[in-house]
Amino acid sequence: MAFEIIKTYKEHYPALRFIGKRYTDEDRGDPGGGFGNKWSEWHQNGWFGLLEKLAVPAEQNGNAYVGLMTIDSLNHSGFTYWIGIFLPEGTLVPEEFSYLDLPESDVGINWIYGSDKSGEIFGSGPHSAAYEKLCENGWSRLNQNADGVHTLVFFELYNCPRYTTPDDKGNVILDYGFYLD
Repeated sequence: MAFEIIKTYKEHYPALRFIGKRYTDEDRGDPGGGFGNKWSEWHQNGWFGLLEKLAVPAEQNGNAYVGLMTIDSLNHSGFTYWIGIFLPEGTLVPEEFSYLDLPESDVGINWIYGSDKSGEIFGSGPHSAAYEKLCENGWSRLNQNADGVHTLVFFELYNCPRYTTPDDKGNVILDYGFYLD
């Protein structure tokens, strides 16, 4: 089965502080070129628990861990992948972590349904399909400066239980969002 987008909606996020760790293409380690190796490191080191003790995670976290991606909006280069969580703006950042201050913004969200085991819900195919769904709803304008100057921001929410509890077909739902203009 190929992935399927089963829900698309828009919601409003307040200004948030994303706290986590930043990775580049050099940090990819999975056979498929993903960041699963870094997610394993996060779970093994208990980093999510450490961040959750800093402040009550932002409501927009939706009981989820976050894979946040940025890219330069002028030349579509400089891809970075972050792992962490959304916290209230101004949350103090532990020394071993980095952060992005994200503006108040509308966000377009898609629920991508499929197998996390096959990897079909990750990568450029689902990203492009999710953006197309936003365009179909008239939400094609992305925030070009979501973290400062010339930065596009999009993210994966690994929501519990949508992502953590497979259905009877073994499929899960990955929430995939874009900061909108």
